[in-house]
Amino acid sequence: MATGKVRGFSLLEMVITMTVFMIAAAVILMGVQPALKEARVSEAYNFTLAAMRQARDASVAQRQVFYVTFNNNVAPNTITITQGSTGNVVNRFTLPTDVFYQVLPNFPTNQNAFPTTPDGFGVGAAAIDFDQNVAGRVPNVVYFQPDGSAQDLNGNLNNGVVYVARTGDYYSARALTLWGATGRLRGWRMDMQGATYYWRYQ
Repeated sequence: MATGKVRGFSLLEMVITMTVFMIAAAVILMGVQPALKEARVSEAYNFTLAAMRQARDASVAQRQVFYVTFNNNVAPNTITITQGSTGNVVNRFTLPTDVFYQVLPNFPTNQNAFPTTPDGFGVGAAAIDFDQNVAGRVPNVVYFQPDGSAQDLNGNLNNGVVYVARTGDYYSARALTLWGATGRLRGWRMDMQGATYYWRYQ
């Protein structure tokens, strides 16, 4: 009886198959990179929004002061929520390593004319810019009160803005504004009209 030959893959066939798989994987990876970068910026923005909302909601619900501290002097940047009466840190958020609280060179600087800064706060020069128009201000700390308002350490209403962006990527830029009297938060996204960058309410 003749026995059938058992045939496996040749080395050349394996090399060709692996090459095809590697090319396909590289194409897929290049295709999803922009989506992954956008997702990390969205994560940083959502962390910022969540921290502010959590602190405000806790202040109202517990009738206590909670304050939020932004830190862009460490890598990665962080946001901390602290209970005012005890000094206990109740939550901490860390931004993705390629996203920062920062301003980019062509951010709008006007407060009244197009293109304006978000809600007309500041001049687009400081990444963390709360406690607007207050002498001796501390621009990176916001104290939420039991009535839902936002103040600084000295009881002044705390209006301001914080910017989130990936370095050199204008379309990644987001901003979050705070109205001290009500604690209202508004989100913004960078867009372009002609050759002009402007902030669009989202």
